[in-house]
Amino acid sequence: MLKFLAKRLTATVVVIGLISISVFLIFSYLPMDPAALTCGKACNPVVIAANRHRLGLDVSVPVQYGRFVKGLFVDRTWGEGAAKFSCPAPGFGYSFNRHECVTQLIKEAFPVTFSLAIGSFILWMLLGISFGIVAARKQGKWQDKAATAFVVAGVSLPVFVTALLTLLAASKLGLVNPIEFGRWVSPFTDPIGWLKTFYLPWIVLALFSSASYTRFTRSNVIETSSEDYIRTARAKGLSEKVILRKHTLRAALAPLLTLAGIDFAVLLGGAIFTETIFNLPGLGRLSINAVLTDYDLPVILATTMLAATLVVVMNLIVDVLYAYLDPRVRVG
Repeated sequence: MLKFLAKRLTATVVVIGLISISVFLIFSYLPMDPAALTCGKACNPVVIAANRHRLGLDVSVPVQYGRFVKGLFVDRTWGEGAAKFSCPAPGFGYSFNRHECVTQLIKEAFPVTFSLAIGSFILWMLLGISFGIVAARKQGKWQDKAATAFVVAGVSLPVFVTALLTLLAASKLGLVNPIEFGRWVSPFTDPIGWLKTFYLPWIVLALFSSASYTRFTRSNVIETSSEDYIRTARAKGLSEKVILRKHTLRAALAPLLTLAGIDFAVLLGGAIFTETIFNLPGLGRLSINAVLTDYDLPVILATTMLAATLVVVMNLIVDVLYAYLDPRVRVG
């Protein structure tokens, strides 16, 4: 197991390093000049050159990348003299449009995105697995047909359509207070306010994602139920509930680990449509504003790298869980 962990950790570090290089190079060679974008209305070659020096863009790209990586571990400094300032590690850069360290922006946005992700994840797992099991157990009956209709509707409707319909229905029923709409509060200081803020986004994302999990669970349970060891368990006289709980579900739901891990990691990277529609100040809205509003390169770079790193790390966690559940995975 230790050898397997060492190999997977090494691979993860290498992949994250390659991702950071690729993302940095892509944004470094875009046909836009951040120094010109941040110089305001009084732009001239002298001001642009001064901005380029202040931003650290007057050196080669490898040197810029080296400074970026160094800033992840130690403080990074910009400017000189009285205009000198720094961002503490881990430093993803400095947003000259927002006049704030990017790490601070991420610290403010991440709890919102995490709250959205964890609540919707729990809800869609419960709904998807429950509906899938019922549909498999009642194959061909009305429960199975209702689950199929739910899957078709959930997969067909884009998340922004579901969000708009849910928001419209909640507004008509008086379930949403427009004044407090999208207001972020900590669950530790105001749990009721936190629930009021997130229950609608949770429902939207759960309806969208649980449809796929319903279909996946149904097909896996049906396939596993036809295995020889399940027939043997029935021949021994075990009840269907015991067979389902101890044998069928353990084998049928194990493949869900990969799907669930990646979906959760992607959601942690920012649910752009949901956060925008429900006015949630999370990573998704931070990213889309940086792209569409002010072309804030440090923010775009940081959120892109963070989302990619979360996916890679979650894959590592899923692999470790798989190795724990199935020792055959560790071989080779």
